[in-house]
Order: sequence, then structure tokens, then C-alpha cells
Amino acid sequence: MSSSENNQQQEAITIEQTEVNKCPSCGGNALFEPTTGTLKCPFCGSEKDIEHTQHNTIEHDFLQALEQEDHSWDDEKRVFRCENCGAETLLDKNKVADFCSFCGSSHISTSEHHAGIKPALVIPFQISKDEAIIKFKGWIKKRYFAPSQLKKSYTLDTLSGAYIPYWTFDSQTTSAYTVRIGTYYYVTETRTVIEDGKPVQVTEQVRHTSWRTESGRYYEFFDDVLVKASSNVADGLITHIEPFSLSKLVDYKTEYLSGFLAERYSIPLKEGWHDAKGIIDSRITNGIYGQVHGDEVRIVNVSTDYTAITYKHLLLPIWISSFQFNNKIYRFLVNGQTGKVSGKSPVSAVKVTFVVILIIAIISIIWFFVETS
Repeated sequence: MSSSENNQQQEAITIEQTEVNKCPSCGGNALFEPTTGTLKCPFCGSEKDIEHTQHNTIEHDFLQALEQEDHSWDDEKRVFRCENCGAETLLDKNKVADFCSFCGSSHISTSEHHAGIKPALVIPFQISKDEAIIKFKGWIKKRYFAPSQLKKSYTLDTLSGAYIPYWTFDSQTTSAYTVRIGTYYYVTETRTVIEDGKPVQVTEQVRHTSWRTESGRYYEFFDDVLVKASSNVADGLITHIEPFSLSKLVDYKTEYLSGFLAERYSIPLKEGWHDAKGIIDSRITNGIYGQVHGDEVRIVNVSTDYTAITYKHLLLPIWISSFQFNNKIYRFLVNGQTGKVSGKSPVSAVKVTFVVILIIAIISIIWFFVETS
């Protein structure tokens, strides 16, 4: 195929996908509406239903994916890179990025990077922008240690809806382990103590531990171990708005992304598996502790074989923004499915000091009554 024919084919794909989101009534660009789960035209208000399907729950072979590059998403999206924080976002071929949703910078340039592996599944936004702002205002009112003037003096920055990439991994595991098992036994021992200045013989039961070494095998199948594929959203913030209800996953369709951003995964598939393996190994350790019985158990060694490794690429919805207070910027996130909020906020030194003094005073009063009773 010649380059001109290839360009024509790409343009045809772009036009076809743009037509999918076109309002049938006025021809405007329809946007996904979280509250109704439909495509809604911002110009005439007409709505178009989206068929929610779940056909793409199939697993993909992990080792095969490592051997061949997948650029299937390039047909729909192009990559924009923030020169300030390095985040890469994906927009439709006919869209332009104005600012970075992750740091607010306007230093955005088109990237030659491939969009990468196309997601199979997505949880569409269920919390609208207006609802996200209401959730944020409720959250900020509960910042008890924040300065009193915060609730009246903060400035809310632009709120952006973004789909954050995740990986899920499945694997069958077989673990060979060696453990030390301790069993308690008691011995009657006599020792001498001093009472009223005189030596006295005291008999007591003293606990000892008998140790033995055992080896065994532990088997477990791990299903849908979820790991974040983004390094641009702080772990501390995103962890506090989890979990997502993965039972609500539906097949990826361009309609769900209309009006929203999608982040290109910055943690590639191989690194994602490394993170998932850490979670799996921790669960295997807990499983071995549960399988081996003894008064004390110490794991000496574990060697695990991981087979039938498969993966899925998901997009999960998050509202991203920040607010300014006293010339400082504080980031926050809102879960686009549940509305749960997580963020950083200023702390009042006066309020913290008052609480510390109050706690010390209460402890002192309790100690006084205990000593005098």
C-alpha cells in the first residue's frame, strides 16, 4: 500500500469515528453524558443511546504481547505530551490539547509516540462535572484542621474528566516453599527471688519452642489483579478514591470518551506485570501462612512458577483538578464512578496545636484521678 493510500485510509477512519459522535438532529459534536449514559448534544439537547455490551472480557496472552508491538489505538487517537510534567494524553485525531490535566501547564505538544495497546474495557463516567464539584465542596468543608478562611477563600481551577489506564492480570501459580515451624512446650523451672530481703524458691512454667523444617507446595489461581498503569497520578491520592466496581466494566467504545481525555499508559505492560507480581507474591505468602499450622511459622524460602499469564487493558474514570489558597496549589481527585474525593489541603498550625494541648490536658486529668484514687 502506498503512503498516499495509507493516509486516505487513516482520514477515512477518522471521519467515520467523528460521524459516530455527531448529533443526528443538528450535526453538532455530541458528548458523553455521565448522568444518563448517553451521547448528548450540547447545542440542541438531543440524546443518543449507547448500547452497553460486555463482549471484550476475554484475556490476552501476556508473553505474546511482549513479542509484538500493538499500535491498534493509533487509528483513533493521537498523543499529546506535556513538556512540564511528561504526562501523555490521548485525544481524537481532530482534537487539540490546550492544557495538561495533570499539572495545568499549557506547554503541550503533539508527540510522535504511538497510542499503544487499545483498551478492551472501560467504566464510563457516572459522576458529572457538576456533581464532582458538589462532592469537592462537601469534602473541603470537612477539612477540620484546615485554616478557617479556606472554605471562603479558595479558588477552584479547571476540572477535567480523564480516563486513567489500568492493567489486570491473571496467572496460575505453583509455589515451592520451605518453612520453619515452631511448637510451644512448657518446662517447670525453679528459681530464686528475693522477698522481704530473704531468698525464696519460686516454681513456674516456662515456655520453650521446638523448631522443625518442612517443605511443601502452594497452588493458587489469581484473577484480575488490578494495577495502575499511570505514573502521573499520585499513588496516595488515587488509592484513597479506590475501589472501583469492576462489575460495571463495559466494552470500550469511542462514544464513552467523547468530551473526555484518556491518558496514555506510562507504566508499560511488562512493568505492570512486575507490580502485579508483587501483589501476587504477597498474597501467596499469606496463603502459605494459612496453609501451614504451628504456634509460630517462619518462611525460609519461596520459589514460584507463574503460568498462563494473561492481561486486560482498562480505562477507569477520574475527575482531576486543584484549588489555590494563599498562593499555593493543592491537587485533588474525584472518583468518576463513586464520587469519592481525595486530595491535599492546607493545615492550620493553630488548630493542630490546640488539639495537641487538649489531648495532653485530658491525659493529665485522667492520670491525676488514677494516682489519687
